[in-house]
Amino acid sequence: MKRFRRHGQESHRDKLKQELYQFNKTVEHGFPHQPSALGYSPSLQLLAIGTRSGAIKLYGAPGVEFMGLHEENAAVTRVFFLPNQVELVTLLDDNNLHMWTLQAHQGLSELLEIGRFTLTGPPGAPPSVTRITAVLAHSSGELLLLGTEGGHVFVVEVPGFRELEDKNISLEAVQSRAPEGRRNLESVEDLQENPLNPRQVLVGYGRGLMVLWDLDVKCAVQHFMGSQLESVWWMPDGEHILSSHSDGSYCRWMVNGEDTQNEPEKEVPYGNFPCKAITKIIQLPTTRGPPFLIFSGGMPRASYGDRHCISVISGKTHVALDFTSRIIDFFVIGEGERQKGNPSALVVLVEEELVVVDLQTEGWPIIQTPYLVPLHSSAITCSHHVSGIPLKLWERLQTAGKLQKTHYSSKPWPLIGGKNLSPDPPQRDLLLTGHEDGTVRFWDASGVCLYPMYKLSTASVFQTDADLNDNMNQGLEGEWPPFRKVGCFDPYSDDPRLGIQKIHLCKYSGYLAVAGTAGQILVLELNDESLEQSVEGTLVDLLQGQEGFRWKGHARLEEREESVNFPPGFQPFALIQCQPPAVVTALTLHSEWKLVAFGTSHGFGLFDYQQKNTVLVRCTLNPSDQLAMEGPLSRVKSIKKSLRQSFRRIRRSRVSMRKQHTNNAAKLQEINARMEAEALQEMELAPVQRKIEARSSDDSFTGLVRALYFADSFLSDSTHNTPSLWAGTNGGSIFAYTLRLPPTERRAEEPVTAHPAKEIQLMHRAPVVGLLILDGRGAPLPEPLEVAHDLARSPDMQGSHHLLVVSEEQFKVFTLPKVSSKMKLKLTAVEGSRVRRVSVAWFASSRTEEYGENGLVVLTNLGDLHVLSLPHIKMQVHYPCIRREDISGIASCVFTKHGQGFYLISPSEFERFSLSARWVVAPKCLVEAPHQASTSSGKHHKSRAQPDGVAVGHRGESEDGESSARRVMEHALLNDEQVLKEIQKSLEGDQTTHLENNLKIKAASGVMSNGGELPQNID
Repeated sequence: MKRFRRHGQESHRDKLKQELYQFNKTVEHGFPHQPSALGYSPSLQLLAIGTRSGAIKLYGAPGVEFMGLHEENAAVTRVFFLPNQVELVTLLDDNNLHMWTLQAHQGLSELLEIGRFTLTGPPGAPPSVTRITAVLAHSSGELLLLGTEGGHVFVVEVPGFRELEDKNISLEAVQSRAPEGRRNLESVEDLQENPLNPRQVLVGYGRGLMVLWDLDVKCAVQHFMGSQLESVWWMPDGEHILSSHSDGSYCRWMVNGEDTQNEPEKEVPYGNFPCKAITKIIQLPTTRGPPFLIFSGGMPRASYGDRHCISVISGKTHVALDFTSRIIDFFVIGEGERQKGNPSALVVLVEEELVVVDLQTEGWPIIQTPYLVPLHSSAITCSHHVSGIPLKLWERLQTAGKLQKTHYSSKPWPLIGGKNLSPDPPQRDLLLTGHEDGTVRFWDASGVCLYPMYKLSTASVFQTDADLNDNMNQGLEGEWPPFRKVGCFDPYSDDPRLGIQKIHLCKYSGYLAVAGTAGQILVLELNDESLEQSVEGTLVDLLQGQEGFRWKGHARLEEREESVNFPPGFQPFALIQCQPPAVVTALTLHSEWKLVAFGTSHGFGLFDYQQKNTVLVRCTLNPSDQLAMEGPLSRVKSIKKSLRQSFRRIRRSRVSMRKQHTNNAAKLQEINARMEAEALQEMELAPVQRKIEARSSDDSFTGLVRALYFADSFLSDSTHNTPSLWAGTNGGSIFAYTLRLPPTERRAEEPVTAHPAKEIQLMHRAPVVGLLILDGRGAPLPEPLEVAHDLARSPDMQGSHHLLVVSEEQFKVFTLPKVSSKMKLKLTAVEGSRVRRVSVAWFASSRTEEYGENGLVVLTNLGDLHVLSLPHIKMQVHYPCIRREDISGIASCVFTKHGQGFYLISPSEFERFSLSARWVVAPKCLVEAPHQASTSSGKHHKSRAQPDGVAVGHRGESEDGESSARRVMEHALLNDEQVLKEIQKSLEGDQTTHLENNLKIKAASGVMSNGGELPQNID
């Protein structure tokens, strides 16, 4: 018999759901995966990064972020802003140009794609004629000069993308005036504009010929006869040119009006031995001393050909900045409003990080980045989120973190474009990431920027395989070239046993527990002073003397016998070593009871970290589970070992890592994700439509501990509550122990004891993913010390408590203390999905502060998110979130206490999402167009301010009324619909038609905003 609800009840609940739940992917934290292009706008003070996947990301002041995505799955090869405008142009490797703009919408700026253009050559011309190899955005903001592989330079008017054929610089026109013997030009390698006379551009060809071309006269003014060319730089005085070449040399040229100038004496910075090409060179004057000469490449080929270096020379100071990944591009930020003053910062984009060098402080230190931090400096192995950090703990962490950053510059962040309009975060949140090298990094996750606060290293506690002398970070005194290691990306871990697998932080007491790959568990406390001590380990035998088992995996880590000096911050005071040393799969800490529980594939244990003794050990290993004795590391040991050996060999022989570098971090991340997936889901099958079937007790890893939970509830009878520990395994078994805690005054002397109380076996033997006890009101029990700090109300101990067991396949509620089944919800009966992550979250109403609900947030192996009501376990909402093929993303997902979450979309990026209609952290920012110089109507051409502040006209011939109206209309079409309508009325129909044919606006072309909704059309 079907049950019917009244229409009013149903609509009321639906309305309430809209006030509680709303799914949004809000912001991407970290460093863009596989960057391929860099751009900068001095007038907007915005940075742009393009990636190989076709993404374009803009960054300004902290909190000012924009993201767009091209429809085409093509790499971004160039990105450049139009001078003094809010438009930028991207060039993809499919040879298409795309126009983007920052358009204001309801008080916030959005990044919109507004046009695209494909360069077309003469009929029958080969593709090389139009294959773009160099781009110059003219200072007028109205022209693009496109150099091609065939040697032609096309001039295109923007924003309409209209080719100005009469201004093109054809290959034939250049060859006809080129000196004898230099008419084989090859491709256009670089284009530069005269900083004092924008009518003149310098065209650099691959074979070394450079041509000074006058756009008005349409002819070559001067020829420079060089060798194989890499790049060109026109110095700010307008009288000198620098050219860099493929043999590691550079030349200085005079712009003196002579028709032909032969190559002057070459300067080779790093000696007469064969050197690699100098791919880019710039020189900037200073008022305080000698100029800055900055170039990339040029290293001696035989000795240092594998180094990724940028050299900075100023007077007698010469430094070769040595990066750990390939250099994409760099630029220099200057002082002053128009940034034409003394150089203040060097910004370098490499494949794995962004590095900013302070050029005004002695020693040229690095400036700490407030965003774009490489999360994957060592591969991420686990994550842990803590909401609502108390101010005292926050300040202590900040103090400890500042002591680790004394080598950074004190200068403020130089990129300050845009306005961050996001409200201040309502609370302080921490995201903790565990890494393969044994570090735990603390990130400020309160707002849009994921800012590094503090780094904890656990390697100093152990004797590892790492060769401490094998250190590339220190240059030798008097070494030439004068290398200086910069950047923090260093993914090499010589001992994978150090990898962090589980983290648990108590925000009230400051106790932290971290567990690793080799069965090690460290308990740490926050200390404001440095401390020298040795950490004594406690060995816990999880096999309990069972015979017939032989561990085939890695050996355990040996702790150091000598004292170790621990700096201020988290310092270890207890070490538990599981035997066999398998990966720790579950960890929880109760700071009020001073207990920590841990589990592996062999069993679980309970440790009293106040008295430093073992309270409980339980072996969960099935006699038929021989696979658990191999250890998850052994199945990938050969891959990890070969990777490790390769890294060491690379370090010692300095063989080029260019081809391997892109994939190594991704490999390590994938390996770590698969380690967990294999250990926890050995019997994983492809999702199919099926019904729940009973699993055999002979399945592998049935004894693996998946969930551990502390609770103060009713186990023995319904009148006396008692502390308890609950454990769930991969075979569907649940173990409950009552804990006897001595009174507070005798806690340090009397032992804590544990006694078996309950044992439950799920009928279908599905792996237990989570355990939760609900109080008499149906609310989850509060965290340890949460009630004592008046941050949660006391649990209801009058009504009956219930145990919620979350398995991979269903949710089941049991009454306590009888443990009788009350209700259940099957998740996999139809869809075939399995639960991978589960957490409790508080969903506050977006309409009123007085109302909110607890919900159970669930992530499945299909990448879907579900929210279930508590205590009735009813499905509320369902959203697709992660691609089912993205195993690493699903395995890395972590939820917050307020309905948000994070998961890895690449080895270096977290995607942040929100299920809450009220708690949403997303960029909200505004970028205003820079102040425009007043225009002049003399001779019918406009005068704009150049980036360097020099106002000049860019057109040499008169403009008729039609051309002027066309440009006005184009800008109106991009900015104001009302103005557009007025102009359309005053123009002839043929003009309007001509404009519409040239201005290709696509409203639905992969637009991403900075937090607003996708626009339906572009006005």
